[in-house]
Amino acid sequence: MSRQEPLKFPIIRTVGLQGMLVTFADALSEPSNRAALGFQAALGRMVMEGVIETSTSLASVFVRFDPVLVSHDRVRAQLGALLADRDWYGAPLPEGRRFWRVPTVYGTDLAPQLAEAADAAGMSEAQAIDSLGSSRVRVLTIGFAASQPYLGTLSDEWNLPRQTALTPRVPQGALVQAIRQFVLFTAPAPTGWRHVGQTGLRLFRPESEDPFALRAGDELIFEPVARADFLRLREDDPNNGGAIVTEIAS
Repeated sequence: MSRQEPLKFPIIRTVGLQGMLVTFADALSEPSNRAALGFQAALGRMVMEGVIETSTSLASVFVRFDPVLVSHDRVRAQLGALLADRDWYGAPLPEGRRFWRVPTVYGTDLAPQLAEAADAAGMSEAQAIDSLGSSRVRVLTIGFAASQPYLGTLSDEWNLPRQTALTPRVPQGALVQAIRQFVLFTAPAPTGWRHVGQTGLRLFRPESEDPFALRAGDELIFEPVARADFLRLREDDPNNGGAIVTEIAS
């Protein structure tokens, strides 16, 4: 039996009748995520007939189009030409990104799995809070639920596996951790990731003109605060829980 040749990225693949998927790697990395974000931003600046929407995953860009208006071959050719335009793995991140400083309570009854995660990472709780609370992470992609971000990447100590059993429910604003990433929950839900922190961020705001609080490419730091201060901030600022957001200079 002949050995299968390794895939050569980036790859353009057909997804059903209305989609194309541009994949930059078979796993998340800084270059593959940077490529996906930069490539989608470039698509947004182009005028491509028949394209309805684009979206990113950790290392891919999905393009949905109307096959009545444009053929698969035409879309594939345009995507191929854009891919050849530059080295997307070293492309600048999109403009318009923002930096969020998010008050976060670690541990206590509000985030009860910090001790478990710290032990798995070979740290004390204080060391874990210092490590997690000083890590500046990027919104790698948004998915699973409306406005829910995957954030990373954390240092190697936090390459922890998911739990073998589900936590039945974490609340809105829960900061959970696994596989060198955070997920920040947009609504109460079960999870296999450990609940290490709690924020007051309300990520999905359907009443707003822009209902998603975060964008792919935004950066965040989850700054430790005391439980009492967190509760006060959440009461005073129900949408942001005291978070401060600034523009990232290009």
